[in-house]
Amino acid sequence: MNNDNILKYTIQENGKTVKGILSENLNFSRRLSKRLELSDSIFLNGSITKLNKKVAAGDIIKIQFDEDEDEYNAVNIPIVIVYEDTDLLVVNKPPYIVVHPTKSHQDNTIANGVAYYFREKGLQRKVRLVNRLDMNTSGIVIIAKNPYAHNELANQMKSNTVDKYYYAIAEGIIREDEGTINAPIARLNPEDITRVVDPSGKECITHFKVEKRLDNMTLVRLRLETGRTHQIRVHLKHIGHPILGDTLYGNESNLIDRQALHCHEMKFRQPLTGEEITVTCPLPEDMSYLIKS
Repeated sequence: MNNDNILKYTIQENGKTVKGILSENLNFSRRLSKRLELSDSIFLNGSITKLNKKVAAGDIIKIQFDEDEDEYNAVNIPIVIVYEDTDLLVVNKPPYIVVHPTKSHQDNTIANGVAYYFREKGLQRKVRLVNRLDMNTSGIVIIAKNPYAHNELANQMKSNTVDKYYYAIAEGIIREDEGTINAPIARLNPEDITRVVDPSGKECITHFKVEKRLDNMTLVRLRLETGRTHQIRVHLKHIGHPILGDTLYGNESNLIDRQALHCHEMKFRQPLTGEEITVTCPLPEDMSYLIKS
């Protein structure tokens, strides 16, 4: 068995069943627990066990996840890995590349590159994307290596317990040194990809801090308290400072040919150990050049 396919958990208390440990301690869904039981993938102290088995403190539960390759084609696309352990992989996405295949971008994506990386390492894995970035936004993309890690990290994202920090270069000079944009965002037309600030929308909160004022531009560091599609892009437009080069919410720029937005840092809990992990990606060359020049 490949160690990357195994989740190992040491039981800390008496009086529970395997099912109780999986659901209460490890947040497994009922469906996933039952599927693992039916496929003889749950081990208690080295032996296959059932969900109704009583456990005791010191017992060791091991979960053997299926070895399943992804439906994404494995394509040799260079990926920059900033963190990896047995449960997850974090890559630094460059601009101009999409995260997963679409009708217009079928093979040249981060997911294809990760599928190739897994194959080259001998890991039979699905590419389970925890977060996504727009094609022209650069920075952190998290990939889970098993369904448990994916579920745990997705729950952290949904509950907004992941700290997400971005850098953006905004048009014009933002006068306030720091502030909070609390404005609901809605998608008024289902056929339109753009979002707008509208009372009918979902709660959206973005905190910002000015890092540097440039020549009619402002470098800001942003922390997302919520995580909605296009949140930063819509919020900065809302306060009159759209992101430089953002043709969807602002204007074309002769200084940069994409929106100057980069996912710089994330803090989250390791799905199994609970350890706090901080990953960072430095500013890409195009944004660094603008700031320095």
